[in-house]
Amino acid sequence: AVLGMHFFSPANVMKLLEVVRGKLTGASELATVMALSVKMGKVPVVSGVCDGFIGNRMLSPRQQQANALIMEGANYWDVDEVLLEFGFPMGPFQMGDLAGLDIGWHRDPTKVTTVREALCAVGRWGQKTGKGFYDYDADRKRSPSPEVKAIIADFASKEGTAQRVIGKQEIQERLLYPMISEGAKILDEGIAQRSSDIDTVWLNGYGWPAWTGGPMYWADHVGLGEIVAGLERNGLPVAPLLAKKAAAGETFG
Repeated sequence: AVLGMHFFSPANVMKLLEVVRGKLTGASELATVMALSVKMGKVPVVSGVCDGFIGNRMLSPRQQQANALIMEGANYWDVDEVLLEFGFPMGPFQMGDLAGLDIGWHRDPTKVTTVREALCAVGRWGQKTGKGFYDYDADRKRSPSPEVKAIIADFASKEGTAQRVIGKQEIQERLLYPMISEGAKILDEGIAQRSSDIDTVWLNGYGWPAWTGGPMYWADHVGLGEIVAGLERNGLPVAPLLAKKAAAGETFG
C-alpha cells in the first residue's frame, strides 16, 4: 500500500502534516503513519488525493483573487493589511516576498506575462534582494513601492482592466469567501472527512487566526447564507454543497 506524507516548510518548525490516502491505502498502514506523525510531534490530518490536497487547494482561489484585486485597482498593501487585520501573520504579497518571487520563475527577463514575472525581470525577487512587491530597508522593514504600483497599473492598462477604488469589505469577501466554497467542494468530494479537519489544516499550517476556530468554523458563525450572498455579490462561484447547506439553514459543523 502507498500513502503520502506532505510536510510543510520549514519541516522542523511547522506542525502540520497532511497524510495523503490513496485508493489502495490500507487501514493498518494509515494508522501506523498517523501514530508515527504524532511521535514526530506533528499534527496529522488525513487527505484524499487531489491537486493541492486540502491546504494548498484552498489557498489557490485566495491567491487568484488577490492577484485579480490588484489588477482591478486595489493596493497590494491594502490586500495584505486586510488579512493582517483579520489575524493572519502576513498577507499574500508579504508571503511572496518572504518566500522569494523568483521561485519557479523561468529566468528569462524578456518573457514577461505576469506582474510577478515583471518584478523578477527587474531584480525584485523579494526580501533577499531588498525589494519585491515591497521595498525593504536594512532591518527588512517594508514599505510600498511606487515602481511596483506603476508596473501593476501598466499591466492592467495593457489587459484593458479598468482600475477602481476597492474597499476593505470587498477585499475580505473576495479573499476568504472563495476559500469556504473550495472547502465545501473538498468535503463534497471526500478529500477531507469532516470540516474540522480542514480547520486543523489551516490553523496549524497556514496561520489562520486560532480565535476564529478555522475557516469552516468561522464560516458557520458568519452564516453560510452570508457567505453565499457575498460570493454572488462579487460574481464568484458557489459550491453546490455550500449552496445546499445555506438554503437549508445548516452548518458544516
